[in-house]
Amino acid sequence: MSDSTGSATPPRDDLATPVAIRTPPRRVVSLVPSLTEAVALTCPEALVAATKWCTHPVDLDVERVRGTKNPNVPRIIELAPDLVLCNKEENRRVDVECLRDAGIPVWVTKIESLDEAMVSLARLCTVALGIGIPTWLSEAESAWAPPPPEPSRAAVIPIWRNPWMVVGRNTFTGDLAHRLGLRLVHADLPDRYPHVTEAELIKGVDIAVLPDEPYVFTESDGPEAFPDIPVALVEGRALTWYGPSLATARAILAAQLARARRPDHPSS
Repeated sequence: MSDSTGSATPPRDDLATPVAIRTPPRRVVSLVPSLTEAVALTCPEALVAATKWCTHPVDLDVERVRGTKNPNVPRIIELAPDLVLCNKEENRRVDVECLRDAGIPVWVTKIESLDEAMVSLARLCTVALGIGIPTWLSEAESAWAPPPPEPSRAAVIPIWRNPWMVVGRNTFTGDLAHRLGLRLVHADLPDRYPHVTEAELIKGVDIAVLPDEPYVFTESDGPEAFPDIPVALVEGRALTWYGPSLATARAILAAQLARARRPDHPSS
């Protein structure tokens, strides 16, 4: 398989792995929810399968090949895709290697910051998918161009409880938080998603930001752990997805952060 230019040097994905792509690919399988939404809104006719976690667009109607961590590799191979989309953090290396061993081109993204997301998404659209820069990506760049608000607020962003896990260093979500005027109090810990005790969870925190994914924090599940600390319940997709959601994420998150309140002081 060669790319559409017949070049002997195939393009490289975000991990610098050569990927022999037939551009534009006519059959794409996406194993990353954010990238699924990007393909579905940009070249929907090419998308043939996605994971069960690919919930956007809400009317997405393609075959499901299990989850991001346990994709149905034999079925993906049967679908004979021109390209499979993966992410270094969200998908397993063993699945990527199995697909490549079967002769399936796999494009792996690496996204740990907003800047990386913008570059990676632009390359995905132009190099891997063979289309131009989509409107939603230009809108996302404009939306996130202004500097962060000041002063910053010391924040915690839990992503799980029992045990508590929080967003730490070198993460896409952490970078978005910084650009929203938040300073993550656990960013100095060595792990990217550290486990913390209940005492560590609230120490030095001025605001707790509780997304509705991957753990579904709600009014009745989560805020009670942060007595006398303002809590903002936010849209997890806006805070953690890279893709078309970035075009509206900043406005959505800013509004939700502005409504933060202490759990023991219900709003009227």
